[in-house]
Amino acid sequence: MSPESRRRKRAKPSRSGQQVVRRARPAEVDQCDCPVCSDFDPQNFIDDLVAGAADLIKADDPVEAELFAATFLSAGDLGGEGFTEALNEDMLPAVAEIGTPEALAMLLAIDAVREGTVAAEAAQRLVEAGVAAPSWASELRQPVRVGPCRRFVDPAGSASVLVCAFERAGRSHGFLVHVDHLHCDAAAVIVLFPAHALDEVVTTIQQNGRRAGLTIAEELLDPAEFRWQVEQALDARADHDQERDLAEFDDEFDDEDGPGYHMLAVLLRARIRTLPEPTRPPAQHDADTRQTTLELLDMISQIAGQAQQIQTRTGRRTAGRKLPAKRRKSGPAAPIYQLKVGLREAKPPIWRRLELPADTSLADLHGIIQVAFGWHDSHLHVFETAYGDFGVADRELGHRAEAPVTLEQVAPGVGDRFKYTYDFGDDWTHEIVVEKVLPRQPIAYPRCTGGRRAAPPEDCGGIWGYAELVEVLSNPDHPEHGDRLEWLGLASAADFQPARFDATEITRALTEGGNG
Repeated sequence: MSPESRRRKRAKPSRSGQQVVRRARPAEVDQCDCPVCSDFDPQNFIDDLVAGAADLIKADDPVEAELFAATFLSAGDLGGEGFTEALNEDMLPAVAEIGTPEALAMLLAIDAVREGTVAAEAAQRLVEAGVAAPSWASELRQPVRVGPCRRFVDPAGSASVLVCAFERAGRSHGFLVHVDHLHCDAAAVIVLFPAHALDEVVTTIQQNGRRAGLTIAEELLDPAEFRWQVEQALDARADHDQERDLAEFDDEFDDEDGPGYHMLAVLLRARIRTLPEPTRPPAQHDADTRQTTLELLDMISQIAGQAQQIQTRTGRRTAGRKLPAKRRKSGPAAPIYQLKVGLREAKPPIWRRLELPADTSLADLHGIIQVAFGWHDSHLHVFETAYGDFGVADRELGHRAEAPVTLEQVAPGVGDRFKYTYDFGDDWTHEIVVEKVLPRQPIAYPRCTGGRRAAPPEDCGGIWGYAELVEVLSNPDHPEHGDRLEWLGLASAADFQPARFDATEITRALTEGGNG
């Protein structure tokens, strides 16, 4: 890595301080998830959801229960209109009829994070009937106290960060909300962190500003103003999300790193409701919220599946399931997998569609991705799968050898997904999903059949550093314009073409490289 590129890398908050919980992956479902194709049975769905709440009975921290409920509620919210009505008239009464401690735990968790439901009344009836409440139920009734509310703003006014910590029954945690003022003041990211990491979070915000050459302004907000700022950001983001296709949210609910934006938004709304009402009216924001009931049911069915289990983050990666057996050499030839490999958090999206044999080893897949994205294979990498982490074998990092493991072992069928991270400094994380299983054709594999945009140059500081690089090179008057061109070895900004993509060229490189 050059000294120049090292200088441009942005500091990132440590992983240990960013999120305090991690969700277990949903149980696998063999059939198609579509309610029509799978003969969707609402009662079976409710039974599975309540069964998934079994671990909540043993939970110590009530936040685990709240996030369980937030996972379910956020999936419904993304479906648009009709969810609240279905929740109150059908789903919650069905949960109450089950009448078990697990059902009571689910009702209490939903009531804790969502106003305007019948969960509280249903839960009270079960308590009066003698159903045992979980140990954390008493904590949920305790008052929530708020700490100092802060807002950090960059001098250009393009973004701000809202930070606040909350305490309840001796347990404390904080929220960070990144607000994009260039995108209708919408919330872009929410982070949940342990309150003891608050100073680290604040320091990281300030350090990132200094490294970017910015003087970040900090201001204290009174709780009512903090609530107004957060609600405005969440509402604007909610409007934007209603304009997106529901399938775009699948990655978030499969994310092993911890709860995603929409789950945390549900929990954060519950927290800020404990703050004083804002004195000024909410900001106006128009959005098209057209969605159908079928999409709603489809979304809930896909996300909840066999129900989600919430567990406290321990700092150790969740142990993977037992790896399926490898295909026998004496058996039939492996089919062809159509993969979509997308660079996480890239805006506009950067992705490749690849076709390759299902029995391709993960070591070969690593090489294929390197070629497809133009990486130089000069940094460490890891595949993060439901069956464990694979890369160059490293006991300290918990990485098992990738060469003996095949693609179809870690992704047995359509819809399966996993991650590939390259360069643990810049953290280029690729989301990999099996889109189709195709018959083998008499052509050369692997090949690239689609994609979008050029991949970022290595060592540019991760996805955020790349966004800054694009901005600098698009502005000839920027003080670092010439410096960045020199670092890239380009004579002119016209030679920098981030929108360029050529599937044929990538296929040729894959063939010449001998992958497959």
